[in-house]
Amino acid sequence: MTDFAATRALFDLPEGITYMDGNSLGPLPRSVPDRLARTVTDEWGTMLITGWNDAGWVHMPRKLGDRIAPLIGAAPGTIVTGDTLSVKVYQALASALMMRPKRKVILSDSGNFPSDLYIAQGLIKALDQGHELRVVAPADVSGAIDDTIAVLMLTEVDYRTGRRHDMPALTTKAHECGAISIWDLAHSAGALPVDVASGGADFAVGCTYKYLNGGPGAPAFIYVAPEHADIAPPALSGWFGHEAPFAFDLDFRAAPGIERMRVGTPPILQMVALDAALDAWDGVDMNDVRARSIELSEAFIAGVEARCPELTLASPRDPSERGSQVSFRHPEGYAIMQALIDNGVIGDFRAPDILRFGITPLYLNDKDIETAVMTLALIMEDAIWDRDDYKRKRDVT
Repeated sequence: MTDFAATRALFDLPEGITYMDGNSLGPLPRSVPDRLARTVTDEWGTMLITGWNDAGWVHMPRKLGDRIAPLIGAAPGTIVTGDTLSVKVYQALASALMMRPKRKVILSDSGNFPSDLYIAQGLIKALDQGHELRVVAPADVSGAIDDTIAVLMLTEVDYRTGRRHDMPALTTKAHECGAISIWDLAHSAGALPVDVASGGADFAVGCTYKYLNGGPGAPAFIYVAPEHADIAPPALSGWFGHEAPFAFDLDFRAAPGIERMRVGTPPILQMVALDAALDAWDGVDMNDVRARSIELSEAFIAGVEARCPELTLASPRDPSERGSQVSFRHPEGYAIMQALIDNGVIGDFRAPDILRFGITPLYLNDKDIETAVMTLALIMEDAIWDRDDYKRKRDVT
């Protein structure tokens, strides 16, 4: 049984703050500053360039991939980290399209993270081969899968509402129709049990700065199913994806397996921070995380609905149909969230009217839920949110 009091103690949580935005940026694990300092002084400072070999920097992308693998049901050697999530989406999508050259349709849904759709739109323009991005409502995805689809590209958990797709079922249908599946796990990895292997995902991508607590700018990851690992063409044929990077050949030859999905020089300081952050997951059972997430989510929903009738639940009522976040709607959602933050409860806002709260059992407990409900109720009852400064939009919402 996972000891969540012990995992909470691993994080540097500011006093007086109830942090419910770990679905957007995880808090600082206590081990990260010392680990970064040692890397800077003892490795970069002392080893200099020899750190690539002597400190093992060159192998960090694969090492971190193997640490993430158990959290998403992947086998060792099927994940590599590096670059940003947008880059990894591009890699997966471009590779998948090359694997289905006779088909032209990319199927996604209106609940997908817009950045993923932007990547698809940009790639279609760059290829200029008649590809089409077909976007349907989330509930209509299954019915839209047919033998014209080249790639099914979905985010498992909706970033706004927390609605969750059925990965195995949709992937099975995609495969029956001859399509490749790509799953974005940005709001899944570290939030709920994921099994990309049993679920049949061809590609999966995700970020590590949300539930995995790797810090702002932490590297993304890409998973390639073992049956595709040696045939998936690496659309971004970068230096470290070469079969022999230090042969300095003028022609690209893809590295075997998942290594071909590496691109450029790995960001070592970001990777070291992530490596330290992943220690918090040692000994954690994702089924325990899921069970506790549902307990906390249900308590939060019940409390908000009892105390704040002006707010409307935007997340699925059934916990099996949502990830590890809870969202409510209100026309003044932005101002309400700014008032909440100003009063020590940090969530976030998503346009047009969503107040979003991350439920992260590694460091949230029952008292945090009670505090968040009480504070939100006070803000609504006394209309504390109704101030001009709370309504003035900031650059990051």
